[in-house]
Amino acid sequence: MSGRTIRAAVMRAPHTPISIEELAWPVLTPGSAMLRTMYSEVCGTDVHLHHGRLSGVPYPIVPGHVSVGHLDEIHGTINDVDGVPFREGDLVTFLDVHETCGACYECLVTKQTTRCPHRKVYGITYGVNDGPLGGWADQIWMKPGVKLLRIPDGMDPSKFIAGGCGLVTALHAVERGAIKLGASVAVLGVGPVGQASIALAALSGAHPVIAVGAPHSRLDFALRMGATHTVSLDMPPAARADAVRAANGGRGVDVVIEAAGDPRAVADALEMVRDGGVVVVAGQYTDAGDLTLNPHRQINRKHVEIRGCWGCDYSHFHRALQVLAHQGASLPWVDAVSARYALQDANAALAAVANRDVIKALIVPN
Repeated sequence: MSGRTIRAAVMRAPHTPISIEELAWPVLTPGSAMLRTMYSEVCGTDVHLHHGRLSGVPYPIVPGHVSVGHLDEIHGTINDVDGVPFREGDLVTFLDVHETCGACYECLVTKQTTRCPHRKVYGITYGVNDGPLGGWADQIWMKPGVKLLRIPDGMDPSKFIAGGCGLVTALHAVERGAIKLGASVAVLGVGPVGQASIALAALSGAHPVIAVGAPHSRLDFALRMGATHTVSLDMPPAARADAVRAANGGRGVDVVIEAAGDPRAVADALEMVRDGGVVVVAGQYTDAGDLTLNPHRQINRKHVEIRGCWGCDYSHFHRALQVLAHQGASLPWVDAVSARYALQDANAALAAVANRDVIKALIVPN
């Protein structure tokens, strides 16, 4: 409808302040909708975007790739995974990855849809010129084909957004680690991905679950999320590795999930994992540099498996909602939200996340 606009926080270029702008209301076609944003997360990816550390970003953009809100307008029919139509007013989230082609080598042969070269991501690889396609806005355009998911009845929506992209990434990482009942696990990094990895490892039946990171406030929260032991970065690397091994009879742990983002954590993981164990690298979303490894001592002689973990798909969102509603319902997910910011305070939110002053920050546009 002509004349209608959307108020959005726009990142015009790296290292420039976020500005509040009015964007045009899109033309809705059958299968599309508008989502009135309740919460949109601020995560490490948004900091990377602001620092210009991701390639191919079509600045200016509206950040915010995981969000939750109410459907305001629906054109045509949009069904959920069970074939039930969505209705205006429904409280939903959505898979931020869109336009996965379903026809390329990765989609059809290797079945790695997260590696589809045609995929787009809300708040990251859509620019302002593509439309209002980021969560730091009072409305988000749900393009035809976007996969919507209902927030389960009775669930506080802030519980889902407190997990956010960290939760769905962690679910993928735990899946890649094939964590079994009774497995021993160490998680390197106690930000959102690390906290969710700790919780999901514990829910999977792992013991011990060792959290390695800083600051101490985050380590304390990790104990509330299911960690049985904590190891501080105040200790030198060799002492940290000794502490992890000591927590599991001196052998090292079955699975290490790297969720720290510092390349040195990958080397640390290889010192902590047992012979024949698995290291899942989930934190290296941007190129933070190289590191030196000893392939003989740290990988080959130890018979270690190293598995990358890139992105997530619909199944991870779907299962994450079920975990929050059922297996993990009693965990203090919402307490991870350290601060909530109005749209005009997006710069302060970015700074808080960049400085690690918070575990999770939310943008609350409405």
